[in-house]
Amino acid sequence: MKRVVAEIITIGDEILYGQTLDTNAHWISGALDETGVKVIRRTTCGDVEEEILDAFRIAEHRADIILITGGLGPTNDDLTKPCLAKYFDCDIVMNKQALSELEAYMASRGRTLNKLTRLQAALPEKCEIVGNERGTACGMWFNKQGKVFCSMPGVPHEMQYMMREKVIPRIEKEFELPVIYHKIVRLAGIGESWLAEKIEGWENSLPENVSLAYLPAFGDLKLRLTATGKALDQIKGQTDDLIRELMPLIDKYVYGYDDDSLESVIGRLLRKKHQKLAIAESCTGGFVAHKITSVPGSSDYFNGAMVPYQNDMKIDLLGVRKETILEYGAVSEETVLEMAGNVRKKYKADYGLASSGIAGPGGGTPEKPVGLIWIACAHGDEITTRKLNLTKDREVNIRITAIALLTLLHERLVQND
Repeated sequence: MKRVVAEIITIGDEILYGQTLDTNAHWISGALDETGVKVIRRTTCGDVEEEILDAFRIAEHRADIILITGGLGPTNDDLTKPCLAKYFDCDIVMNKQALSELEAYMASRGRTLNKLTRLQAALPEKCEIVGNERGTACGMWFNKQGKVFCSMPGVPHEMQYMMREKVIPRIEKEFELPVIYHKIVRLAGIGESWLAEKIEGWENSLPENVSLAYLPAFGDLKLRLTATGKALDQIKGQTDDLIRELMPLIDKYVYGYDDDSLESVIGRLLRKKHQKLAIAESCTGGFVAHKITSVPGSSDYFNGAMVPYQNDMKIDLLGVRKETILEYGAVSEETVLEMAGNVRKKYKADYGLASSGIAGPGGGTPEKPVGLIWIACAHGDEITTRKLNLTKDREVNIRITAIALLTLLHERLVQND
């Protein structure tokens, strides 16, 4: 089955100036993926005729479907219609069907057409209209030697309605589309290059209709398998078989699939075991507790947290021995050992987590540089610690430390299952 590919063209200076976020291209990409159309390029161009026409020419060369958003207003800076008329070598004329639908739309809202709004019904002569029951700018559909151009409004709710109700059904009718299926494996505790080395043989043996992508972020890593075929059940089964072959190589790092988050998986494990969690955070400043409590129902298993940022608070509130701080410092294995164990007991929890480190950008020394973090997980009298050597970026260090702590907790939960 021939692959059907699309390009999305967004028109508007406001996108290039950074004044408006292009959420349309993101949404369209997802909608096309579900339909079986692969988006190969997104292009943004300003309100300049030569740039718009050039974008049309290039897109036609490499894509089967070209979807355009923006630039459909009636004012002089809206160039999409005149550019489409020029590209398809036709005049702009008053479209009777578009005018009738526009009059009905305005009448339903108790309004009448003025001269400027009436221009919304003036369209390139060669287009077929795509009705817009949500606004005044109708869409335009062109077919050029099997290549489809479709222009839609830039207003998100109007574009989304048009895509769902008009554009996608027509694409499905005019093209023979494959099924595209994605399966995501979520991992923590391993870097991208190390993972690639471990699974190299498996990856090299993937069938032609299945591709693999590595999607890393802040200590969290996703493997996305994308399969194409004629039947969803068939490629789902094929993908499941491939993951079963993969698991012996990576199972110790896998915590979930698809939309799972590390914190939600941890929550399910704690709830299943009827166990509780408590946290003492220094350098992460409450961010780990935030992630845990972002999961609905976390009160079932989360007893509480404290942020003893100052050394006096570690001693007075959490019960870390003053001698430990004086001898080893706040950023030390000895300190996080006490922090994790004490918070577990103080909050009557089964597991206690702790972090202490130098998040940066200042505060480091040659012996303890910025990015040095100690973390710990206590379960009963057994406490596991880890030393992290991270970056000079404070925000990055906080986020990576949070993932490292949750990864450590997940490992302990699985080991104790």
